[in-house]
Amino acid sequence: MFNFGKRIIVGIKTPSNIPKSYLSLKTAEIEKVNIIDESLYKKYNVKRGLRNANGTGVLVGLTNIGEIKGYETDQEGSKIPCEGKLYYRGYEIKDLVRNYIEEDRFGFEEVTYLLIFGSLPTEKQLQAFTEYVSNQRELPMGFSRDMILNTPSKSIMNKLARSVLALYSYDENPDSTDIENVLRQSISLIGYFPALLAYSYQAKSSYFDNRTLHLRYPKAELSTAENILRMLRSDGSYTDLEAKSLDLSLILHAEHGGGNNSAFTTHLVSSSGTDTYSAISAAIGSLKGPKHGGANIAVIKMIKDLKENVKDISNRKEVDNYLIKVLKKQANDKSGLIYGVGHAIYTLSDPRAIMLKEMAKKLASSNGMMEDYMLHEYIEERASSLYEQVHGEKKTMCANVDLYSGFVYEALNIPEDIATPLFALARLSGWTAHRIEELAAGKKLIRPAYLSVAEKKEFVPIKKR
Repeated sequence: MFNFGKRIIVGIKTPSNIPKSYLSLKTAEIEKVNIIDESLYKKYNVKRGLRNANGTGVLVGLTNIGEIKGYETDQEGSKIPCEGKLYYRGYEIKDLVRNYIEEDRFGFEEVTYLLIFGSLPTEKQLQAFTEYVSNQRELPMGFSRDMILNTPSKSIMNKLARSVLALYSYDENPDSTDIENVLRQSISLIGYFPALLAYSYQAKSSYFDNRTLHLRYPKAELSTAENILRMLRSDGSYTDLEAKSLDLSLILHAEHGGGNNSAFTTHLVSSSGTDTYSAISAAIGSLKGPKHGGANIAVIKMIKDLKENVKDISNRKEVDNYLIKVLKKQANDKSGLIYGVGHAIYTLSDPRAIMLKEMAKKLASSNGMMEDYMLHEYIEERASSLYEQVHGEKKTMCANVDLYSGFVYEALNIPEDIATPLFALARLSGWTAHRIEELAAGKKLIRPAYLSVAEKKEFVPIKKR
């Protein structure tokens, strides 16, 4: 174990020399010229957000990697709610998870193999793949010091994106998009990521939060989940249940079809022929956005706010009153959203939430957090009826994976600012699979159209303006 104490950041932070008055004035001008009449979107049948009028995604590609089923559609194109299903390479996620739980083993490495190679491995194939990943656990010589410890960031996601880009400089063949080369890079990134995440957190925690810096070498013989807990925690300890719980969370976040924002970003950027490090860094940037990867943090913050404003969380009437205030935009972040409930695709159920809920209950039972668990369960049960009470309309609202992933992270004593980076670590398996698929099957630059609605103008010489 390393213990470097506090480090000095290389470089000096300089204040901006641009007057605030100038920025305020120009901001107002920019906002004015960038307004587009809302009616024009309907006039030209623009698929805003690449979504159809009924909220479904515009079909822009094909994939063999992941499939999500959250509703049926009738002849008019209207959604018909149904139980949610999630498939990895044609295998239903609940079947994969059930097997890992029954055999009491870690499954994230096998799921990663499945997503990348398209088939379930034999014991020998899984062992070889796991060894290749494990041999990439340690970062390149000097990388931790030069790229992470000397330049910490308040945002772990920002640090992950920068670290991935920096790895380009440590690669002898960074630009080749030959599948064999991209596979090598993918396996290396998957191996590196637990250390990138843990060291980025430790550097941030030390420099910005004034805590002792603890760095541990990853252990090749440990699973991804075990290495993460070992390197994140100051004492390096964890229970088997904790590691298996984190492993399940990683499995459930590994892939979610090609249409989610970060997977589509991977396809989009990869279609240009750029390098692996640029494509994965772009995907991390996408996931960093709160509209995509920040939902689990939003749940954690909402629960904290609830506890601060509800004296007795076992008093269901008090909880109801708080949730009603949330829906009326009077509580929490005033968004009007009960985070952790509802999903863009899933209607009656989110299969990930169902499986993570079972593990969350085991964790709660083992560490005395049953009251908190029951609070999450109650929010799941009441959200739909409270929404109808406040807004006067029925809306199908199932618990999504973030309701229970937030609880699991809290039960594992995982810091709030690690929630989305863990999402990125898990989703890296899907991103690399989608990158390879785009290079192998896409082979066409993705270039959607934007219609210009700007009025034509005559040029005016500068002295006459």
